[in-house]
Amino acid sequence: MTNGRIRTGGQLLMDSLVALGATRGFGVPGESYLAVLDAMVDHANAFDLVLCRQEGGAAYMAAAWGKLTGEPGLCFVTRGPGATNAAVGIHTAMQDSLPMILFVGQVGTDVMGREAFQEVDYSAFFGPLAKWAVQIDHVDRVPETISRAWSAAMSGRPGPVVVALPEDMLVATSHRAPCAPVVIPEPAVSQDAASRMADMLAAADRPAILLGGTRWTVDSARALESFATASDVPLVAAFRFHDIIDNHCEAFVGDAGVAMNGYMKDLLRGADLILALNIRFGESTTDGYSLFDAPRMAAKLIHSHASDDEIGKIYAPDLPVHAGPNAMVAALSGLSLAANKSRSAWRAAARQNYLDSLQAPAQPGEVDMGVITAHIQSVLPDDAIVTHGAGNFSIWPNKFLSYSRNQRMLGPQSGSMGFGLPAALAAKVRDPSRFVLCFAGDGDFQMNGNEMGTALQAGLNPVILIINNASYGTIRMHQEREYPARVSGTAIVNPDYMAIAAAYGFHGERVTGTAQFADAFARACESPTGAIVEIVTATEAISPRTTISALRAAAAP
Repeated sequence: MTNGRIRTGGQLLMDSLVALGATRGFGVPGESYLAVLDAMVDHANAFDLVLCRQEGGAAYMAAAWGKLTGEPGLCFVTRGPGATNAAVGIHTAMQDSLPMILFVGQVGTDVMGREAFQEVDYSAFFGPLAKWAVQIDHVDRVPETISRAWSAAMSGRPGPVVVALPEDMLVATSHRAPCAPVVIPEPAVSQDAASRMADMLAAADRPAILLGGTRWTVDSARALESFATASDVPLVAAFRFHDIIDNHCEAFVGDAGVAMNGYMKDLLRGADLILALNIRFGESTTDGYSLFDAPRMAAKLIHSHASDDEIGKIYAPDLPVHAGPNAMVAALSGLSLAANKSRSAWRAAARQNYLDSLQAPAQPGEVDMGVITAHIQSVLPDDAIVTHGAGNFSIWPNKFLSYSRNQRMLGPQSGSMGFGLPAALAAKVRDPSRFVLCFAGDGDFQMNGNEMGTALQAGLNPVILIINNASYGTIRMHQEREYPARVSGTAIVNPDYMAIAAAYGFHGERVTGTAQFADAFARACESPTGAIVEIVTATEAISPRTTISALRAAAAP
């Protein structure tokens, strides 16, 4: 379709994105997409580019935006080094099923294939990492490709799309009109599937609903809580999808993820029916694929997903249901299960096990993170957003915090370090009024600590907890299990975090004793410019439920 107006490729791209509803993007500038940066000037009141310090941090922010909003997080990077730096965010968005679009400047089509300056074949490079990777060679195809990219990022199993933008295409002109908003369909549950599902649930004494993924509506989450509570069906969150369900709901019984609690392993192994709702069966959610036999698990399996590619990928379901999460919950809400004493006792025991698991054992050293996490739970605002990266420190927000219905948790299923700070900044961009708390390890924070510059420039003010145990703790834990007392490559010498806080205009507090934390945290929360609270923990406290000494003792002959 044409409308008579002549636009450059850069203008056509930005006009299309704004027409699709985009309001924010994250990126690092580059000469390869100057025409896009120029076109952003024309949308200054509708679209804002958050200027980041490194493309990996920008891509993390876009991925976090996708999880927080359900709409594609947009990232803009230059060719070559910019694109390869951003690959970590593409991998994270793919493993986490997050809608995202990465726009990459590209060399001109007239020199392509010559290994021109910073040239990369992005379809080949990102093909195994992304849901779709494409290059727009002709300016007239910008609206078509952007519309498809938006749809691809959000449909089926959401994920990242990479769009390469040759320089000459971006300055070429076209009479084409921008694309229009798109509607993403959600596959529904057939009557036959709903009937069979009702029969299978009614026959089960020990059912469990294992839920996760993205594209949930708030109403569907509340409806699932109501169904599960009334029907005595335990709700289990897949790895790092705790915040879909109100954790204070009587049917919620915890998460299936890294550092999986023993009671959760017993629950999933002992279930006679698993309803896998909108999840992919990842390694973390299945305890390294050890909980269930493949391809046919012992329990009856109902597996529903918006993407038929996920159904039967590892475990063959007794009832495959090609349906989105909201349509699936609508079907469940229409069911009424008769009271069942076995099912009621099963759900109640699982709930009590979850509540018991929230009590952390005493930690060695001067700082007890169990006590600190319990305090955070007691003062966390009802609409707080908690973010974290990867490492043993992340067990605290994953296993010892309960999330209410208006709270959110943003953490990487991919186990990617450095995610927490960029995610916190993306959350603050989305809603500056909400309290955002980032958990970071000392190694984790230093992966993307330079994004403090983004916080300073954009006026973003999260509270950041740096849990400093002077170690790459997860690797040290595995090291002690496999090669006890032979420490190599895991000790960290840390910078002065208080000086870093001051350099970026943040309030800084250093906690070396448990009793210091409550007042320090209160002052941090009151800081209008954001805060870093460094919590110095003992390396001996290698994870919440074990110590280095215990690991060495267990490994001793």
